[in-house]
Amino acid sequence: MPSTPEDVGLSAQQLRRIDEHLESRYLNAGKLAGCLTLVARRGEVVHLSPLGFRDLERQAAMREDSIFRFYSMTKPITSVALMTFYEQGYFQLDDPVRKFIPEWADLRVYNSGNRPNFVTSSCDRPMTIRDLMTHMSGLTYGFTERTIVDAAYRDLLIGTLGQAKQGSLRDMIENLATLPLEFSPGSAWNYSVSTDVLGYLTEVFSGQTFDRVLQERVLEPLGMTDTGFSVPPESVDRFAANYERAPDKTLRLLDDPEDSHYLQRPTLLSGGGGLVSTASDYFRFCQMMLNGGELDGARILGRKTIELMTMNHLPDGQDLTDLSVGPFSETTYEGNGFGLGFSITLDLTKTQGAGSPGDYGWGGAASTIFWIDPAEELIVIFLTQLMPSGTFNFRGQLKSIIYPALL
Repeated sequence: MPSTPEDVGLSAQQLRRIDEHLESRYLNAGKLAGCLTLVARRGEVVHLSPLGFRDLERQAAMREDSIFRFYSMTKPITSVALMTFYEQGYFQLDDPVRKFIPEWADLRVYNSGNRPNFVTSSCDRPMTIRDLMTHMSGLTYGFTERTIVDAAYRDLLIGTLGQAKQGSLRDMIENLATLPLEFSPGSAWNYSVSTDVLGYLTEVFSGQTFDRVLQERVLEPLGMTDTGFSVPPESVDRFAANYERAPDKTLRLLDDPEDSHYLQRPTLLSGGGGLVSTASDYFRFCQMMLNGGELDGARILGRKTIELMTMNHLPDGQDLTDLSVGPFSETTYEGNGFGLGFSITLDLTKTQGAGSPGDYGWGGAASTIFWIDPAEELIVIFLTQLMPSGTFNFRGQLKSIIYPALL
């Protein structure tokens, strides 16, 4: 770390309020077991603070190198991995997905009925790769429990939470070929397994397994040594416990780190939510993004590709309020657009929070969050393990504390 936050234009006094807030409102009140916050500016980490316990039952303290379930914060890494193939000419964003997944040549839209007796209609146009990257594909998640199509996903264990993923990516693709879409691609926004399909596409393009693609194209070049689809035996003592909020608002152990399915390599390598990682590893990924695709001499993507990924791709400049048909995502809808793997802040008067137009990020199901603010050269990563992720508005609270620290 630099000698003081002031060296990079941040107030140390204001940054101290991060820990004060988290300790008084969450840790002392028993709402969180533990958490870790990282704040960096101009490439320098100026606040890295582990608080509370990574494992409450064993009274094991949170550490700077604790390993967390990142769930949907996997999505930006998967999107970057896919775009490395874009830069090699493997696909264009408007290419139809069926070009690479022939089994999806006849995808149709749900009208009525139940699995397997669906009544469907033709799509207005084919699904494109950009539809997958922006969650405008018509796919959904099994855990949202909103529609008949969601229920069919649950029947086939597609896009469910809280259990080891079944089958392989190939099995998931074949199962999805038998199910209708929620809507015609490009006509609405719905959080979905789209990013898992992106992981499968990297296998199609490379002939390798998705974990190998990630290792070779993103993780190894960036030195992200603690990031993967499972926790190795020598690192279990750093793996945080995962909790849920019980009906009486107490913490209830959901996944014991010493008896977790994350201790074995999964058969389904989920690009939408499968990775475990650390604050330092994810910081290296974020700094690469902020640097325009490069870190410490390792070039992952070109600067113009990063610009393309972090602009709003929703039609006609709309925000998520205009297009979302689902009840859930890892960001608020008003004032936020969506790029190729990230939510994008469009209008602060609508988000009603601090930040900058053009800052981008995402979150995960266990209440992890991050954002990158290119205008302020700022990176913030907040890690904890509490489900569901919408229990507390950590993003809004941290933004209201951290942005006043800018000098």
